[in-house]
Amino acid sequence: MAATMETESAAPRNNLASVKHVILVLSGKGGVGKSTFATQLVLGLKQAGKKVGILDVDLCGPSIPRMFNVENQDVHQCPDGWVPVFADKDQQVGVMSIGFLLSSKDEAVIWRGPKKNAMIKQFIEDVYWRDLDYLVIDTPPGTSDEHITVVENIKKCNPDGAILVTTPQAVAVGDVRRELTFCKKTRIPVIGIVENMSGFVCSHCSECTNVFSKGGGELLAEQGKVPFLGCIPLDPQLTQSLEDGKSFIDLFPQSSTRQAIVDIVEKILQR
Repeated sequence: MAATMETESAAPRNNLASVKHVILVLSGKGGVGKSTFATQLVLGLKQAGKKVGILDVDLCGPSIPRMFNVENQDVHQCPDGWVPVFADKDQQVGVMSIGFLLSSKDEAVIWRGPKKNAMIKQFIEDVYWRDLDYLVIDTPPGTSDEHITVVENIKKCNPDGAILVTTPQAVAVGDVRRELTFCKKTRIPVIGIVENMSGFVCSHCSECTNVFSKGGGELLAEQGKVPFLGCIPLDPQLTQSLEDGKSFIDLFPQSSTRQAIVDIVEKILQR
């Protein structure tokens, strides 16, 4: 690695004390657009005038630096801990990821559970976010010991809860059902469920085609008695924005996908 965190013997900090709201983004399986949603959530909150941080604890697949166009940046240390990388000149969006600590973007993180858990704990304790309105934590897929480590270490800051991301297919919805059980057992409130890739809206005629069916996320929310936050359609412009590390919300104000994201952000702000 190009850099290392502090030793475990250092006294634990409480850098989350100055963070007003903490939100986990969870998914039962990979490939449902969890990191994509987490990125758009951060950008939507920023557009609403909030100061936001995103903590990428997907140690084996850190995609957040690429999505915010901050790859190859270095993290620095100050007396209060590690300073996040800022994705904008106004320092309204802070980013922390293990991707900043790897010697190259092709380096694989081949660690056993205890080392992963120690790194996650240090990320939560040692990153100096300063005064944040929202901290969004992008987690790996599933319900592993890494998720338990995150939950155990954010309990002291009374997190808002978790947003569960799914696609409409039965396989993805079934995995999210297990995420609901995880939240119940760990006593993490569920803010709501988001159905991603919910149809494809033609950019020419605006007709929506349900490529992966539709309604699985909403039905699951009804069965689990948790809020349904909304559906996000597929949009090639969103994919390209993420590839380029640009803000889809700012670039495509007429997109129905953008409006769906903004509506979800508004629901979160109204809680």
